[in-house]
Amino acid sequence: MRTIHVTDITLKKLSEDRAVSLLFREKSAIANCADKLGVNAIELPCVKNLREDTIIYKTIAQNVGTATLAIPVGFDKENMADVWECIKDAKNPRLQVELPVSTIQMEYTYHVKQAVMLEKIVELVKEAKAYCKDVEFSALDATRADAEFLITAAKEAAANGATLVTLCDDAGVSTPDEIAALVATVKEAVNIPVYVQVSDRINMGVAAAFSAIGKGADGIKCAMAGKDILLSGEFSDAMRACGAQIDAEIKLDVTKIHTSIEDMVAAINHSEYENTEAVSEKKKILLDADSSVAQVAQAAAVLGYELSDSDVGNVYKVLMQVCEKKGAVGSKEFEALIASSAMQAPSTYHFETYTTTSSNVATSMSQVTLKRNDETICGVANGDGPIDSAFRAIEQCIGHHYELDDFQVQSVTEGKEALGSALVRLRNNGKLYSGNGTSTDIVAASIRAYINALNKIVFEEA
Repeated sequence: MRTIHVTDITLKKLSEDRAVSLLFREKSAIANCADKLGVNAIELPCVKNLREDTIIYKTIAQNVGTATLAIPVGFDKENMADVWECIKDAKNPRLQVELPVSTIQMEYTYHVKQAVMLEKIVELVKEAKAYCKDVEFSALDATRADAEFLITAAKEAAANGATLVTLCDDAGVSTPDEIAALVATVKEAVNIPVYVQVSDRINMGVAAAFSAIGKGADGIKCAMAGKDILLSGEFSDAMRACGAQIDAEIKLDVTKIHTSIEDMVAAINHSEYENTEAVSEKKKILLDADSSVAQVAQAAAVLGYELSDSDVGNVYKVLMQVCEKKGAVGSKEFEALIASSAMQAPSTYHFETYTTTSSNVATSMSQVTLKRNDETICGVANGDGPIDSAFRAIEQCIGHHYELDDFQVQSVTEGKEALGSALVRLRNNGKLYSGNGTSTDIVAASIRAYINALNKIVFEEA
């Protein structure tokens, strides 16, 4: 019985479908879910924002376990080095050359003829092979391509180092028999694996996938969520019920595929729009001297914190001290107490200096210097204002991106020399870490708060 490789394209598909771009935690959650389900490969969207995407994709690359991590290289080989930097640390990296092979797409999207596109395919495959041993050629809009040109393109890609070729039904109007015939034709022409990315636009995605496998397709691309695409859950169910009829099987964890996908989809749909119920519940938090330890733990959970018993105890003690003077605290004050008294950790990173330039006519730029052990680390970044650029500079220092879940500043004292307090909430693997900082300089207070939260993450991971 043949084992069919499954490639997950959820990240790429949702990035195309959603009007609201995916957050970092959503991208990480999708990749982790696919990896745990046992897919053979995970595809990343193309690089759009180099600085941001590099940090996010490098983090995903380090976290993905066994699956191959694939990323499109784009249309220009000059960008290849930057793209390779995003996934080079993955256990199994793959570079994808994605180019159209239909006349309509070549001429109206890229404004080139067949001969020029063929040269571009060869050029990019060769360049990708110089960086990575695993190179995929994705023939976009293959179902509307001239058969002779499609075969020539696949042969040239294979001859110049491609390790697999994918046939894409971007139009989404091909019947299962047409998909099967296309697979059979290309399989006969090349000696490398042939994958298929079918469409479900006419509700024939599963049938088309089965027909392709029946004619020798080595891999199928599907997504856990998305429009007009073969869904992993449906394909898995069909293979479990009828895979023996086509003498094929997949290695997905079918026992938990539906619950895992449902949890993942619920998480990303939940965060696309603000949860008004959670916000209203958050505003209701009011703790006083009569509050119990259990109520403190429950209030922390409402804010999104998972505190240990010892941290709950520490927060409770500080809360009681504050309530003796103030009477009661609301959600903002309570969150500041969590930041200052819970999850305390040794200072792995020490804040040394910062320099920033900012104006209303130019992008802000900040330089932040940190110290870790005896090593001095410096980061420089642009941003939307001095605090944003300072946070980005810290990311440059540590080489990692954490999602900024919340950021608050307020005055602690009055007057021109007022002491400012900043609170930062970072999210890592779904868990919140808060940090606070105080200074007469609000930028410095914000940096200290970020470093405070960062040290908690580093300490817990270690």
